[in-house]
Amino acid sequence: MQESQAEKYRIEHDSMGEVQVPAEKYWGAQTQRSHENFPIGVGVETMPTEIIHAFGILKKAAAQANGALLPAKMTEEKRAALCAAAEEVIAGNLQDHFPLVVWQTGSGTQSNMNANEVIAARGNEIAGKLLLHPNDDVNMSQSSNDTFPTALHIAAAVALQDRLLPAVEGLIQTFLRLEEENRDAVKSGRTHLMDAVPITFAQEISGWRASLQRDAELISRALPPLYELALGGTAVGTGLNAPEGFAVRTAEEIALLTGKPFTSAENKFHALTSRDEIVFAHGAVKALACDMMKIANDVRWLASGPRCGLGEISIPENEPGSSIMPGKVNPTQCEQVTMVAVQVIGNDTAISLAASQGNFELNVFLPVIAYNFLQSVRLLSESIQAFTERCAAGISANREKMRENLDRSLMLVTALNPYIGYENAARTAKKAYRENISLKEACVQLGFLTAERFDEVFHPEQMV
Repeated sequence: MQESQAEKYRIEHDSMGEVQVPAEKYWGAQTQRSHENFPIGVGVETMPTEIIHAFGILKKAAAQANGALLPAKMTEEKRAALCAAAEEVIAGNLQDHFPLVVWQTGSGTQSNMNANEVIAARGNEIAGKLLLHPNDDVNMSQSSNDTFPTALHIAAAVALQDRLLPAVEGLIQTFLRLEEENRDAVKSGRTHLMDAVPITFAQEISGWRASLQRDAELISRALPPLYELALGGTAVGTGLNAPEGFAVRTAEEIALLTGKPFTSAENKFHALTSRDEIVFAHGAVKALACDMMKIANDVRWLASGPRCGLGEISIPENEPGSSIMPGKVNPTQCEQVTMVAVQVIGNDTAISLAASQGNFELNVFLPVIAYNFLQSVRLLSESIQAFTERCAAGISANREKMRENLDRSLMLVTALNPYIGYENAARTAKKAYRENISLKEACVQLGFLTAERFDEVFHPEQMV
């Protein structure tokens, strides 16, 4: 027997009237209107889970603050039910009740109301009675205009500190191990993709490692501005309808819930309309993406071959590389890193343009900023972890090939500069290349040094 319409839906209402809502869902009228009005990227480009998690945190923190500052309105019974429901949001247990897409109102109002409605409905269910109202209770002392920027900062700071920085540190540690293992592996350096004077493989790796350490430092420097929260500014930054002390109290509660030093932003007019902290932080993320692009390209160049490339290192063979060429294996982990880097760099452009569009007292590009920022952090974190585990950890130096390439390098002639001069050294290199003979043979034939003197002064391993 077919389910009746009444069994499948319930009627909810808002200031615009009544709306049918799926009976099994906690969301209410405003969420349903957004769900119907923005059929864009449904099921794919939904509001990031990190933002929903952050809303759970800030709603619980606001309830705690309101309970202390406005006990007549936020009674202990209401506070307990609201906090219990918010904790379920934080734990991810109510994820199916957050259906909204990124492409909604630019202030994120519908996502704020989604959180308000779900927490109210679940809180009422926990209380066993109609106790909480989405606007009057869950949104007490708040506005979408200060809650979404707050959720954005919470989500961004947590993602950077708890996901991205540990991933970077894992790769740094891998490179430190590889440096120790390759201190005596001398190879040809390369500049402009051309042969250059020698370096050790450990020195080359140290460049990769130091770049990552600097990137981690830059990301860490970007965290303190993200710890400043807009909550308490309400609609336009004046704090209308929020009790005195609410901004500071909620920031303290958020700090307790997250274990991170969140504080109340000093100027709420800035906090509502400017997204400079996010732009700055994503700039550091982009810098990391650029360095990862360079490192991945270096690794795949060095591993190119196995017979017709540089072939100076070996990397793990993870899967077949061709549907037509048997036995071919490709540097696929390097390729995923470079693709992720391109995506992050593109996201930076989107974030920069969106952040430039603050008008008067509000920026209305918040959801797309959140989506791109958190995608960058998630992709880069996962990309670096995969690269570390499935490529970098298995890098090994092909020392014979390194020595062969080094011995054939004409740029070793640079060691002769102090003895025969730059121009004579250049003549030696060109003759050796033109006639396909060794540097020693060319130098002796040109009469610049005797064979014995050449051997005395020519020590490539001392050039590193």
